[in-house]
Amino acid sequence: MSRDLVDTICAPLPGAECSDPWGGGHDAWKVGGKMFACIGAAQAGVSVKTESIEQAQFLIEMGRGEKAPYFHRSWLFIPWGLVPEDELRDRIETSYRIIFSGLTRKAQREIAG
Repeated sequence: MSRDLVDTICAPLPGAECSDPWGGGHDAWKVGGKMFACIGAAQAGVSVKTESIEQAQFLIEMGRGEKAPYFHRSWLFIPWGLVPEDELRDRIETSYRIIFSGLTRKAQREIAG
């Protein structure tokens, strides 16, 4: 797993955009201006949003990720190579759906085209 794989998963999602808001080599994937996946400059993995603090904690306890540094407790950090590609894809796409669903209906319509 790598940044390239995350880019491959994120890029085709409707309205997804990548930026480096803090400088220094971060990849912040956003939809409607809200982040759904982030790779830190020095981190060897990706952080994604989960549905709840409890779900993030459960996944941590199951060994499917770690507490995401600098993020709310509902975020999960997935180190490269910890999970298979299909699980990583599912986590990123779920994070995207969570963030997308929190956008205004107008923003959702604009993104959906």
